[in-house]
Amino acid sequence: MQFRIKALNPAHAVLSVSLDAVDEADARRLAGTQGLRVISIAAVPGFALGGRGRRVPLVTFSQELISLLDAGLPLVEAIETLTEKEANPGVKRTLDQILARLFEGQTLAAALAEHPESFPALYVATVRASERTGAITEALGRYVAYQQQVDLLRKSLVNASIYPAVLGVVGVLVMFFLMGYVVPRFSAIYEDLGQDLPLASRLLLKWGQLLEAHAAEVAIAAVAGVAVLVWLLVRPATRAFAGRLLACVPALGRQLHVYQLSRLYRTTGMLVRGGIPVVPAFQMSEGLLGENLRPAFRAATREIAEGRSIADVLEHRALTTPVAARMLRVGERSGNMGEMMERIAAFYDEELSRFVAVATRLIEPALMALIGIVIGVIVVLMYFPIFELAGSIK
Repeated sequence: MQFRIKALNPAHAVLSVSLDAVDEADARRLAGTQGLRVISIAAVPGFALGGRGRRVPLVTFSQELISLLDAGLPLVEAIETLTEKEANPGVKRTLDQILARLFEGQTLAAALAEHPESFPALYVATVRASERTGAITEALGRYVAYQQQVDLLRKSLVNASIYPAVLGVVGVLVMFFLMGYVVPRFSAIYEDLGQDLPLASRLLLKWGQLLEAHAAEVAIAAVAGVAVLVWLLVRPATRAFAGRLLACVPALGRQLHVYQLSRLYRTTGMLVRGGIPVVPAFQMSEGLLGENLRPAFRAATREIAEGRSIADVLEHRALTTPVAARMLRVGERSGNMGEMMERIAAFYDEELSRFVAVATRLIEPALMALIGIVIGVIVVLMYFPIFELAGSIK
């Protein structure tokens, strides 16, 4: 983010400089390192496109840092090496700021916490816990494995939805072409014939006349409708409402529930294995759940903090399945809760993968059949008056 700063230099001359910083406090700190005394500071308005360019690629950064630490380099020297080889100016600036914090004597977790756009709270918490145990490479390795599993599940869901989405878009475009271009021209033919037409033909005729007389207004209304639809889809309230509707579908609702539990157990398991107690790990993972599960999860977290069994509480609050509840009890008895939660997440991921594979095989032909029926009905309605007129000629 750009900041315009008016300041005094060591020679007491007034300067106006522009600095790129995370926030106002960081801009003041950067000005201080240059020997400037800030008089006023203001953010420069503009499009928020720079944040993506300075976002650190988390998995790549962690893997490279693990390699350097395993090679025997100290932490500061490893960060300095990554900074020197970085070609992206935005990422390099972020790493420079982290390195400056390390030279000031701050911990790595504290330095990373100043850049939430690159390092999420889970990552910072993992690093902070590893700093107490001295096993930072193991902690980073667990986070890399965790992120790769999450990305793999997300990628499988996205790949499964690409073909149905493309098929649906193409079908809608074909229907728009028929209704917006072909039907009006057929309606002009029917109007010239000037004979009595069936109801379906009269409806097509009216639609064609409407487009011919108000083409611009219809186009503007269509664009406005699409814009409103996109605006609604990006709103969290709309997505939450859609999630509640989908949760009411028996088979799909269960799989959405399992998907949320998979993310919860995988994240909590990674944090617990990193040395974070169960209750703080649950509190940090709450944001992964939908609004419909959060009240029960908060109540479960309070009960666990009071000393109740994790497996019993989660089973009572419908935040687990019978198989997962048994695995949690085994983890409680063995004291290996973190690894057991990750195994539960892997079990859930396999169930989701099987459901996605079956659903994809069913949805694709069903969607093709639906689009074919709709387009076929439109074509039949267009040609039906011609058949009627041809039959009336003797």
